[in-house]
Amino acid sequence: MSYQLVWFKRDLRLHDHAPLHAAAAKGPVACLYIIEPELWAQPDYSAMQYGFLIESLRELHASLRALGSTLYILTGDTCEILDQIYKQAPFEGLYSHEETGNAYTFQRDKKVAAWCKAQKLKWHEFRQFGVVRKLKNRNDWKDAWDLHTSQPCLPAPSLINVKLNVSPPQVPLVDTMVIDQHQAPRRQQGGRSEGLAVLNSFINARSQKYRGGISSPLSAPTACSRISAYLAFGCISLREVVKATQLKLLQLPLHETRQRLGLNAFVSRLYWHCHFIQKLESEPAIEHQNMHRGYNGFREKDFNQAHFDALINARTGWPLVDACVTMLNQTGWLNFRMRAMLVSTAAYPLFLHWRPVGEWLARQFLDYEPGIHWSQMQMQSGTTGINTPRVYNPVKQARDHDPDGQFVRQWLPYMRDVPGSWLFEPWRMPAVVQKNCGVFVGQDIPVPIVDLDNATREAKAKLFALRAKKSVKAGKADIVERHGSRKIPTSSPGQTVGKRTRQKVVKNSNQLGFDF
Repeated sequence: MSYQLVWFKRDLRLHDHAPLHAAAAKGPVACLYIIEPELWAQPDYSAMQYGFLIESLRELHASLRALGSTLYILTGDTCEILDQIYKQAPFEGLYSHEETGNAYTFQRDKKVAAWCKAQKLKWHEFRQFGVVRKLKNRNDWKDAWDLHTSQPCLPAPSLINVKLNVSPPQVPLVDTMVIDQHQAPRRQQGGRSEGLAVLNSFINARSQKYRGGISSPLSAPTACSRISAYLAFGCISLREVVKATQLKLLQLPLHETRQRLGLNAFVSRLYWHCHFIQKLESEPAIEHQNMHRGYNGFREKDFNQAHFDALINARTGWPLVDACVTMLNQTGWLNFRMRAMLVSTAAYPLFLHWRPVGEWLARQFLDYEPGIHWSQMQMQSGTTGINTPRVYNPVKQARDHDPDGQFVRQWLPYMRDVPGSWLFEPWRMPAVVQKNCGVFVGQDIPVPIVDLDNATREAKAKLFALRAKKSVKAGKADIVERHGSRKIPTSSPGQTVGKRTRQKVVKNSNQLGFDF
């Protein structure tokens, strides 16, 4: 019997699943997920993410069984598994979503394409996000994003099941795999139902605090949408999120201005989600190389292992930094402002190259999305060549976003007895104060491993000296053309923006910052 093979990757759902829908329209379908040990052995993945994956697969498997179908879960090399299935029961076509993943998945997809070509087999790929494969320029990118998200969400299709002669689901236990064994005991749980519950709670209630609440680590855990992990694993689709948000905006009473502003700001962030993934799609090398090659060697040769160890062990001596690392280690999540502060602290006062720091953070983030992650690592480290350097002072950030020390005291037990006047710079406490509160600098409280002001000043001086070089300035225009955002004027009702006007605006546009 002829059939279509649907290969699930980071799209663990049945709703709004274009490959599944298209394959089902052709006739019988077999659904496949491949656990790739070599992928999970990469330095940017951890056992925490694997656990979220297994939870999501379990729910997907149950959803398919409810439709009378099966999710075949096999473990091994993708091409070898596809070849085994094809030899036992040839399928007419392979269906999947496009993926903008890490270097491993990029090379794997090249091999799959070569295998399909050798079999004279059509591989049908569908867009997962508002990301355009083989994008020639950025000028019309927003129009493509709007077109993708404006299409109707697809329902879960009726399926005609195919029985394959393969072994039962092969799901290796995490401790039997070659994988970074990091776990976050307080992470979010995987699965579509969890993702929908989180999305609905945000759209219907929590979005009221989105504007003004997403910067502080105190308010961000509830003010932020918290759907990023479910988007990264494809438990819910980007289009579903956009449409649910737009529907809520239409339903809101006119006087609900605070929630309306929050939801509109959230939609803007959904644009940025795909904008940054597009960078890696257009230039996969930025996962490993500086986006601006003029920055090659800027930090690499000066990597300080002691600085790196202090950062990842939450012993930098700057309370907000160490509290953020501790929270991240426990929950697998941190709000954007604190993520940016961590990378800034690593890049400037600690002067660490973004790649090793990025690998560590990728393993820590439950919502690791390679396209966003590596673009942001370079942006916050100042190696894109097109963004204004953003240097976050961790002491100032603590004063601004945790003025009473509530967050720091929550995650750093040794700070709970420190008097409020010494919360931000506890290493300056006089000996008598240390004795009175029973907390001692150098024992309980780590001493900053560098002088914050001096180290930051030196790092910025090195960066701006490099940016001032003619050769570095000369390389900026090409990066803007390939990766820069575009400020397109919004036309009035009944009015259109002409192509020439649009191109002129694009050419002269400034870069949009992420903290809009």
